[in-house]
Amino acid sequence: MKTLKTLTSWVEIPVSDMSRAKKFYETILDIQLQEMKFPNGLTMSFFPVEKTGVGGALCHLESHYKPSSNGVLLYITADPDIETVLEKVEKAGGKVVQTKKQISETAEHGFMALFIDCEDNRIALYYI
Repeated sequence: MKTLKTLTSWVEIPVSDMSRAKKFYETILDIQLQEMKFPNGLTMSFFPVEKTGVGGALCHLESHYKPSSNGVLLYITADPDIETVLEKVEKAGGKVVQTKKQISETAEHGFMALFIDCEDNRIALYYI
């Protein structure tokens, strides 16, 4: 049986309002997303990641992407700290569901938090 090099290679977060979602994530993560429109009507806003990192994008195409607060749970790295990101969530239009907590009895596995974004997606924050 083989072992996967990594479980995740790409992430797409569904959105119904690209402008609102782009502003939300740029605000809470203090980043700039690069938006691209495709001939089939798909709009994507790409997260800036290092070349060796796992990339992703906000995606809008009504027939293919439906935001949801009870689907797959995506963990986003909260750099430099989870609390720094969480402080911005509600001001940007989201809702904090779980404040920062230690994942296990020791800090070796890091910390996590949960929020609902402005599009009704349930997203986790992670930091070690």
